[in-house]
Amino acid sequence: MLTYDPGDSLAHRLDPRTKLAVQIGFAATALSHTTPRALVAFSGLTAVAMAAARLSLRRTIVAYRFALLVLAVAPLLAGVTLGSPWFDRSAAVTSGLATYRVLLILLVSAAYVRSTPVRDSRAAIQRTVPGKPGDLLGVGVGLVFRFLPVLRGDLRTIREAMAARLGTERSAVDRASTIGVLGLTRAFSRADRLSLALRARCFAWNPTLPPLAFSRIDYPALGLAVVLAVSALY
Repeated sequence: MLTYDPGDSLAHRLDPRTKLAVQIGFAATALSHTTPRALVAFSGLTAVAMAAARLSLRRTIVAYRFALLVLAVAPLLAGVTLGSPWFDRSAAVTSGLATYRVLLILLVSAAYVRSTPVRDSRAAIQRTVPGKPGDLLGVGVGLVFRFLPVLRGDLRTIREAMAARLGTERSAVDRASTIGVLGLTRAFSRADRLSLALRARCFAWNPTLPPLAFSRIDYPALGLAVVLAVSALY
């Protein structure tokens, strides 16, 4: 799974608020424009974002393989009809273009995750959204980024343990139910331990967050974010 990786790339040196603005602007305009020419331009921007974060396309595809499998099936399901001609090519193409836009958004978000520490993401959200809503969003983002990789690791451990005990010879339903029950048990156990750890550390809504400051390299990126946001309206 993609996580933050320290580095000195261009994306690493950008302020997290700048990267969030670019990501939001890109998602908004990518979902608004559906022409093939626009998708070519968005593909170029995605390549630039991944290069700025020094992110490997192959590694990203592997990390998103399950989501990509669902996206790949969507155009096929969209084209299937209950009567003649049994497969609507135009519906499949429309769904395929929408799927490709979602893929580009996932790749841009992967560049953000790869180049941004969790604490910086929380600081960016809490300093952008005022009051308790910002605090709540910041806490949620921090917990998700820290908790989700641990849960995925637990599921991987359960699957490997089942395979070592010839669990692969059991039925698919039996394997799925076992993984589901054990995964939920691990998740609740992790949640209890997390709650205890937060109380032991006197968890607060207003922790000391890392300082954030815009630099000269942020302003061109902020200009790009504004252009992308405005283009979503036209």
